[in-house]
Parts: sequence; C-alpha cells; structure tokens
Amino acid sequence: MKVAIDARELTGKPTGVGRYLRELLIEWTAAPDAARHDWRLYAPAPPDVPAALAGRVRIVPGRGGTAWEQWTLARALAAERPDVLFAPGYTAPLTAPCPILVAIHDVSFAARPDWFSAREGARRRFVTRWTARRARKVLTISEFSRGEIVRHLGVPPGHVRVIPLGVRVPDAPAPGPREPMVLYVGSIFARRHVDLLVEAFVRHVAPALPQARLELVGENRLPRGASVDHALAAAPAEVRAQVRFRSYVDEATLRELYGRASAFAFLSEYEGFGFTPLEAMAHGVPPVVLDTPVARESYGEAVARVGLGPDTPAALGRVLVDLLTTSAARATLLRQAPTVLSRYDWARTAADTLAALEDAAGAR
Repeated sequence: MKVAIDARELTGKPTGVGRYLRELLIEWTAAPDAARHDWRLYAPAPPDVPAALAGRVRIVPGRGGTAWEQWTLARALAAERPDVLFAPGYTAPLTAPCPILVAIHDVSFAARPDWFSAREGARRRFVTRWTARRARKVLTISEFSRGEIVRHLGVPPGHVRVIPLGVRVPDAPAPGPREPMVLYVGSIFARRHVDLLVEAFVRHVAPALPQARLELVGENRLPRGASVDHALAAAPAEVRAQVRFRSYVDEATLRELYGRASAFAFLSEYEGFGFTPLEAMAHGVPPVVLDTPVARESYGEAVARVGLGPDTPAALGRVLVDLLTTSAARATLLRQAPTVLSRYDWARTAADTLAALEDAAGAR
C-alpha cells in the first residue's frame, strides 16, 4: 500500500500537529505491520523525520499554506497516485486522487469564531468542513472533540473515530531537586488565558514566594498587536525578572524544564485534548487546569482545577503557592498520574491509526 503523508508540520520548529506526526512516524518505523507499506512524505522544505524515512521524503517547494496544499500538493499526489493520504492537521487537498484519512484535533474556529479573524476563521471552517466530508474517515483525539466535530462540521457520528494521543514517560526521574518554578508550554492563544496566569503569578505567587519563577514557552498566536506583556507592566522590576518568555525550545531544553518545575499551569477553556499537561504529569509535574469537560475526560483526578471568572487569578495563585511549597500537595495529585497515563500509549495510537489508514485505502 502506498501511503502519502502531508509532512509540512515537521518543517521549521514542530509543535502541536508536528509533534503528533513525529511520534506516529517513530512508532511506524519500528512496527513490522507498518514496514510492509510504501511510505511517502510530502513537505515544502526538508522535514524532521526519523532516519529510516529520510529516503521517503518528497520535497514539493512552496510556502506550505492552503494554496500549497490545495494546488501544489494535489498535483504531486496526482503524479504518484498513492493508495491513501494521511492528513494529520485538519485539512487536505479536496481534489486528492486517493482516499483521505484526516485528523481534526478540535474545531475552535467553528465553536468560537470570535477567537479568529473573519478571514482566518472562514478559511478554516470552509476547508476543514469540506475535508471532513471528503475524507473516508475523520480521526480525533477525545470524545469531547468527536461531539464538537459532529455538531459544528455536520459530520455523521459514525464517520468520526476517537484515537487518543500517547505520552512518553521518562525511564528515570529527573535528577536534582525541584525548583519553585511554574511552567507553561503551548502556543499562546486567547483561549489559553496566559494573561491570567501571569496576573496570578505577579499578584499572588511572587509576593508570597520571592524566589519563585514563571517560565512561559510558546509562540504568540494572539491577534496582531496583542500580547500578555500588559500583565507585567505594573509589576516591580524584581517581579518582572522572575518571568521568562520563550517562543520555542528544543526537546532537550523542554525535558530539562519539566525536570526542574514544581507546578504546571494550563488555563485553556477549549482544547481537543490538551497534551502538555499530560506531558508535565509524565515528568512528575502536577498540572493546574481550567475545569472543563475535556479536562475532566483527559486528566481525571491527577490535576488541580480552577474555574474561569473574576477570581481566577486569586484562586490560581493559591493553588500554585500550595504546590510550590507543599510536597504533600504535589504528591496527592501525582499519585493519580499512573492511572491516567496508562490510557495514553503512542504504540497503541500508531497501531490504531495504521489500521484506520488501511481501512481507508481498502487494504483491510
């Protein structure tokens, strides 16, 4: 079976969809069931792929946006005629000359159009809706997202399959003591309320714990001109020095941050899954999240939850101070982590996704 993969999310600095696809490729290169297939990865620039797949990359020059997807990639697929196309990031060429398996992780652009510019929201809704209808099957990562896809994209329930993500648990605990550090990892969107996290740290955590630090890692995806810096503007210079923003770190640096942090904060009110709190949990860092349906589905009792409202910064500040200063508070949450993490395994995710690809191609 010739399997084509849209690998553009593995170019540049992979996050989100790119990390999802990379984990699948790692598992597929090691799986005997996957070795019998002919894998072909298409990208506008050299992607970061496992060495075993380096010879399977097709560079199709372009900018990697919607025009590249709908025209350039479609022409490349027409020339090689694969048996199935795996589109890991929401959309695919509507004129692809083969069956499509698409992964749609959330539909925030349809559920909350006010979070997007009119043009960007309309583009996402149009292409994603038609891709979902064109695809043989839609994959998603939680029951919450499955319901949202059915509701907002008009896809029949039987057309959507839930395959949760995996989490890699380190073989050994991080060396050295934990620091009074709060960590956030993820692209910065309005729905993730990073401004409230900064406010909670500035107004409630730093005054109580002058040695505490806040590390924020993620590209700013807020509307043009928007940022979370205003939450720091009125803070004393010594408090501002306790907060660090980075748009991206490599995997080694990210592991090091997880190994030092004592608490992880992720105040997202809308996610298809929410991967980084689970990743933090796997590294022994107790997460604090907003109390949402997908958070209850994904994280169980292994997280602390706060509500979204006027008192969110104060409530979050209290929880963070407790986690930073009380080992028993961290231990209470982390005792629940093994049960939660056992539900998320990349080998199982990859095997289920391969089976879905074979079904979509008619090879099973």
